[in-house]
Amino acid sequence: MRTAPAFSRPLIPAPERPALADGEAIAALATRSLMLELETWPKPGLVSHMDSGSHHDMDADTFRASAWAIRPYFAALTRAGAEGCGMGRLRNIGLEAEAAMLEATSGINTHRGAIFGLGLLCAASGARSAGLAGAATPLGAIVAARWGFDIVAGPVLLHSHGERVRRRYGAGGARMEAALGFPSLYEIGLPALRRGACLAPDDAEAQRVEACFALIAAVEDTNLLHRRGLSGLRFARRAARVFLHGGGVGRPDWRARARAVHDRFVAHRLSPGGSADILAMSLFVSACDGGGW
Repeated sequence: MRTAPAFSRPLIPAPERPALADGEAIAALATRSLMLELETWPKPGLVSHMDSGSHHDMDADTFRASAWAIRPYFAALTRAGAEGCGMGRLRNIGLEAEAAMLEATSGINTHRGAIFGLGLLCAASGARSAGLAGAATPLGAIVAARWGFDIVAGPVLLHSHGERVRRRYGAGGARMEAALGFPSLYEIGLPALRRGACLAPDDAEAQRVEACFALIAAVEDTNLLHRRGLSGLRFARRAARVFLHGGGVGRPDWRARARAVHDRFVAHRLSPGGSADILAMSLFVSACDGGGW
């Protein structure tokens, strides 16, 4: 397995929106967003720098190695977006990124969803920086306008977990989320980060925890459906809503309460990976658009 570098310092000097279609700067923002998501705890059932959550085959080092391996492909996707490439080219780069991920993790799927979602947002950032979209156009809207049709109409992995869940439960999953411009990101993730900043202005980790719980409470997470079906999804949503309605990270005991939810998710082997992906994407969009992450 490749050795990942230390991520103790920011991957770029400051999370400011790059002025040009700078693939390396955008890739640094994407990778930093993945690392911030990893270094968020308590995060129900998910791998973090503190523990492996509901997973026995991966840990924080696995995710760090994966993030380092796929970083060059975020740069390639940014450049492809700036060049006006279609979904076919983006898909090929994404498949190359998946191969690099699997090589770095000895075959473990750590970031397939993030490669898809963050990759599209990187491409949209490249397109916007190159003048192929209005400077104020949200990245999600660019994804929907430029590639939305082809995302839905493209090849389907019939034996993937997401596709099995879609057929069984009618869940839209990551493909529909992307084709619609990532509504969960804009309607849930970003507002929850802002709410977290009001509740805990001096604690960036608490702000990310607030957003994570908000996403779990609302997103139709196909990872939860795959692991525990509708009952698992309902359990997860209910637990997250109880935490939020009880004050979220605005209460002095928020970390103990969040840890209790985390422990319950681990006991039931629940892992809301889709929500984790959208949290990372929310951090990325906030950084790209000057949000200070």
